[in-house]
Amino acid sequence: MRIYNAKVYTMDGPVLENGYVEIDNGIITGVGPMERLDGQPMSPDDYNAGGNLLLPGFIDGHSHIGMWEDGLGFEGDDGNEDTDPSTPHLRAVDAVNPLDHCFQEALEAGITTVITGPGSANPIGGQACAMKTYGRRIDDMVVKAPVAMKMALGENPKTTYHEKNQAPVTRMATAAVIRQQLREAQRYMQDLERAAAEEDVDPPEFDIKCEALLPVLRGELPVHFHAHRLDDIFTAQRLAKEFGLKGVIVHGTQGYIAADLLAQEGMPVLCGPILCDRSKPELQALTPRNPGILHQAGVRIALINDHPVIPQQYLPLCAGLAVREGLPYEAALEAITIGPARICGIDGRVGSITVGKDADLVLFGEDPLTVAAKPLAVFAAGKQVR
Repeated sequence: MRIYNAKVYTMDGPVLENGYVEIDNGIITGVGPMERLDGQPMSPDDYNAGGNLLLPGFIDGHSHIGMWEDGLGFEGDDGNEDTDPSTPHLRAVDAVNPLDHCFQEALEAGITTVITGPGSANPIGGQACAMKTYGRRIDDMVVKAPVAMKMALGENPKTTYHEKNQAPVTRMATAAVIRQQLREAQRYMQDLERAAAEEDVDPPEFDIKCEALLPVLRGELPVHFHAHRLDDIFTAQRLAKEFGLKGVIVHGTQGYIAADLLAQEGMPVLCGPILCDRSKPELQALTPRNPGILHQAGVRIALINDHPVIPQQYLPLCAGLAVREGLPYEAALEAITIGPARICGIDGRVGSITVGKDADLVLFGEDPLTVAAKPLAVFAAGKQVR
């Protein structure tokens, strides 16, 4: 099928003022200006976009959708295994409920891909996954799993374990839990390598936590560090340097205070949520100007809603708020499409309208970053679902 007569925002190339997208078996097979189709007949399956705006499906680079189910208490709370401060072996794919109706609300708003995973109660929380917002079985919805290892610094682990009269109850101890687990995994990796190289050396006893951290230590799996306060951001950078980790800052609420220093380090920031109250001490410096300041300083950013803190469907609205507060418009569109795709390592499949990528597309009749905007159509794997 084709979607034609559209203003196509490819997001990794030029805007096509009047273009088309060809789709076959859920994959984009052609993109170009309408002149290329001169003389070619349109089929009944083709979709006339009527000159409206066609964008890649939106992406949220950090959420907990399906991990805390909407409208439920403990029964639907599967995001924090707060019985052990170090749980790198836990996997979001074993917890997400794809039938949570928030997925449908997100899809209808044009959010077609999300990164979801454990919360921030534990210094090491577990493995996040990238998944589509459409489907009934998580195994069919996964884009990449694991997509990141979740670690958390600052207030949340302190609060969680203080209530249990158990370590960690300080920022020092939170970092120490992470450091100790990574050191154990390093030693485990060295023992495995030695056993593989020397016939008379037995491999170490299987350790599921250390096994989960092997791709992290090898630089194959990034670490998403929950960090709001500036000192926690710097602790994340310190740990990343110490262990050679591929780090990403999640939230980065006080990042604007030292945007130049963050730019020097080159660690991306998944910014947000920005449309919420200052509900705890480490959010006291929250401002919606943060994404714009970080971007202007040269920090790679994406925008996040941290669902259920802000419901998933309001991601474009938050991008519009960031524009109002100084983020350039084009950068805001990138921050909910190709930006999070690149930061999270899933840009081979999603994030732009490019041949070979998944045909997740959203059509708007007006600026998609305004409060009144609502998709005219949403395409999931090439099928119109709205």
